[in-house]
Amino acid sequence: MTNHALSGAQVMLDCLKREGVDTIFGYPGGSAIPLFDALLDSNIKMVLSRHEQGATHMADGYARATGKVGVVLVTSGPGATNTFTGIYTALMDSSPIVVLAAQTTTPNLGKDAFQECDTSGMTFAAVKHSFLVKDPNDLSRVVKEAFHIARSGRPGPVLIDLPKDVTAGNCTASFSDEIDLPGYKIPAHADPEDVAKAAALLKKSTKPLLLVGHGAIISNASRQVKELAEKLNAPVVETLLGLGAFPETHPLSLGMLGMHGTAYANKAVLECDLIMSIGSRWDDRIVGKIEEFCKDATIIHVDIDPAEEGKILQPDAFLCGDAKLVLEQLLPLVSRLDTEDWVKTCQTYKKRYPLTYPKQGGLRMQHIISTVYELTKGKAIVT
Repeated sequence: MTNHALSGAQVMLDCLKREGVDTIFGYPGGSAIPLFDALLDSNIKMVLSRHEQGATHMADGYARATGKVGVVLVTSGPGATNTFTGIYTALMDSSPIVVLAAQTTTPNLGKDAFQECDTSGMTFAAVKHSFLVKDPNDLSRVVKEAFHIARSGRPGPVLIDLPKDVTAGNCTASFSDEIDLPGYKIPAHADPEDVAKAAALLKKSTKPLLLVGHGAIISNASRQVKELAEKLNAPVVETLLGLGAFPETHPLSLGMLGMHGTAYANKAVLECDLIMSIGSRWDDRIVGKIEEFCKDATIIHVDIDPAEEGKILQPDAFLCGDAKLVLEQLLPLVSRLDTEDWVKTCQTYKKRYPLTYPKQGGLRMQHIISTVYELTKGKAIVT
């Protein structure tokens, strides 16, 4: 299929539809006019924010709630720079978003033109990848690659810098399903030797603890996490973004650990002889003083991002791969551990240090949250 009479902006919108985009969040401006004009003839819904940072946070929230890639559309210069806080939030929390930032015309690039800035250069430290498109015929390939990078492996934000003459100009290239990203490798299964090593370490443990992070949710590993916890008879703690990966009502659940976590989760962390992180990056909010964190415990780390190995803590075994696939490799190699006393101890801590609040007096935040939970039967998305 060849597009003889389509503008770059029209091709962009067609490419977005091919990626399953049904909603865009953004704020208009001069350099983005060709894209907003194309949106008029499109069935993609445009959500108008009051500020570009808000649009980026909205796209991030949309990505988390739907599992799809969130899309942002803003104008050049201040429009683009206003997105940085939202972009960095998505990077820190591994949230897949694509930011379409309009730009001055290509002849004006680098000449301090009206509302020009080096958007792609300025965002390099905040994104998985930045693209600056200088030819309308590259648009289809760039969109395909941008969405692939945003949603694959460890998800994250991608920015496409779009000069006005590129989106207004004619595009005659065919739609591309080709992806040419040399050096971009996505780990899947872990090295079998590393998996066997982790299984051997688990076998020796009498006080194991599973630490479940956001990576377990991103890889849809909830069923495998539950199966592993039950097979080992190991208690489970979660990070803030890992909440929901393991049922909070399960007898083995100890809730969230760290400085904002439960007392009983932190007691378990203090006393375990092995901690296995599944998709957590050992954030400082949960680790605290590194030299004191699980200092006598064996550490197993499962993560899709090889850069996480030894970044905070040096693991005894590092399993690089997709959490769901890695757990599927590990499950046949493990069996129930001698943890009856350990589980009883953890359950004693749950009773001794429960999450409570005084019911008398004024209306408390905990009371409101608890009531909302009961009224919605836990089905609501609360922001």
